[in-house]
Amino acid sequence: MLKIAVLVSGGGTNLQAIIDGIDNGTITNTRIETVISNNKNAFALERARQHGIPAICVSPKDYGTREEFNEELLKTIQSFGVDLVVLAGCLVVIPKIMVDAYPNKIINIHPALIPSFCGTGYYGLKVHEAVLARGVKVTGATVHFVDDGTDTGPIILQKAVEVRQGDTPKILQQRVMEEAEWKIMPQAIDLIANGKVTVQDGKVVFSTDIGGQTR
Repeated sequence: MLKIAVLVSGGGTNLQAIIDGIDNGTITNTRIETVISNNKNAFALERARQHGIPAICVSPKDYGTREEFNEELLKTIQSFGVDLVVLAGCLVVIPKIMVDAYPNKIINIHPALIPSFCGTGYYGLKVHEAVLARGVKVTGATVHFVDDGTDTGPIILQKAVEVRQGDTPKILQQRVMEEAEWKIMPQAIDLIANGKVTVQDGKVVFSTDIGGQTR
């Protein structure tokens, strides 16, 4: 059984997709041990409570230094004995001490096709604003492992989404969530839970048939 901690900052729509995936069997062999947010008002915490999942706020505002916050966040995660940390709309910069503690055991969902529209400053609506400003015709979402860089870890899954004429950042954001994020995050967790994902030479290798092709 893969034990996961889900880190969130806002409404928790990706968290809900994970909860739903476990409930409907899309995600197997997995249990959410805790949901942690840096924002005490995050609705994601209420989503967790409604499903009987321990919901905790660890906010940098409550600590004198960023180092103290980082240490408390790591300590809190470790106290649940989790195997995988899932960043589901988490706006906290993951500290090196956490990456070192969980090598290739932290995954993130990014609302674009990495390496496009990623890195420092690309988060939330800013990603979709940049996509529309550039005039690209296809965007999407990426699930990747977290390393010391920003959106630079090994890519697990990607899914493309059409950019349509007349899209606004909010409309595009919703389509990317519905057509990509809420699908590939549960799929990635299920693959990891069943031992079908490994990292070799900085790249993800699958030991199963994905989308009709063995990778």
